[in-house]
Amino acid sequence: MIAFIIRRLIQSIIVMVAVAAVSFALFRFVGDPINSMVGQEASIDDRQALRDSLGLNDPIITQFGRFIGNALQGEFGISYRLQMPVTELIMQRLPATLELALVSGTLAFITGLGLGVYTALRRRGVLSNVIMTGSLIGVSLPTFLIGVLLIWVFAVELRWLPSNGRGEVVSIGSWWSTGFLTTSGRLALILPAITLGLYQMTLIMRLVRAELLEVLRSDFIKFARARGLSARAVNFGHALKNTLVPVITITGLQLGSIIAFAIITETVFNWPGVGALFISSVRFVDVPVMSAYLMMIALIFVIINLIVDLLYYAVDPRLRVDRAAHSH
Repeated sequence: MIAFIIRRLIQSIIVMVAVAAVSFALFRFVGDPINSMVGQEASIDDRQALRDSLGLNDPIITQFGRFIGNALQGEFGISYRLQMPVTELIMQRLPATLELALVSGTLAFITGLGLGVYTALRRRGVLSNVIMTGSLIGVSLPTFLIGVLLIWVFAVELRWLPSNGRGEVVSIGSWWSTGFLTTSGRLALILPAITLGLYQMTLIMRLVRAELLEVLRSDFIKFARARGLSARAVNFGHALKNTLVPVITITGLQLGSIIAFAIITETVFNWPGVGALFISSVRFVDVPVMSAYLMMIALIFVIINLIVDLLYYAVDPRLRVDRAAHSH
């Protein structure tokens, strides 16, 4: 187990170094941040002095080494546009994105798992066919269109829910803020959470259904039924348990995708998260913010992948048996 974790950690470090190199190389050569920081009346000498102060005239190797060293300390410099520490900016926006991602991910997993099991066990039913047909909406429609439709129906026509913003939030500690503790915050979370989680819910549902149908046709399920076990014990105690391995993988990766690709949802609903911050940073060529965002997303994916691998190891006993046999 320890050797398994060490190998995964080494792979994670290699991935983070590669992402750091790509993000550094990509954004250091896209546009000139000096143009976003000074006006047209600035002289050449002023521009050159600013480049020197930011270290943009140093050799590329020196800049990259400084970037890696600062990133290990959680420092990504000062925002060119807002003139604030990048880490502070991200920490101000991160609670909103994490709150949205966790709610939408939980909603997608619970709903997708329940609907997947139902449509697999009642695959010939009318309601199952309706659910499978309706699931095509979550796959076919783009996220921004789903968000606009939800706003039009529930915010404009019915006036049940707010169309934008995060509502009233409550500060917890020095940097965390949440809308769970206020009525307006909970209401504001409903539409963006549904918009962001609909595709993931559909994906999980169809995966669970396909995997469960395959497991139900396997020999050990037939033997379990022949032993006289109840349908509940066979379906949930044997079949569903053997469906969890691919579901864990997809769910973990989709949670990372929710955080990484919440940009569109945050833009549609004017949600004050890191995705909206990244969009504004791209518009103004705010290199430190863009680099920090990519590093943060890469770190989230690496951590989630590590957790998924450990869950694999815990859920699937075949992995432990194979590794024990290999070590002997």
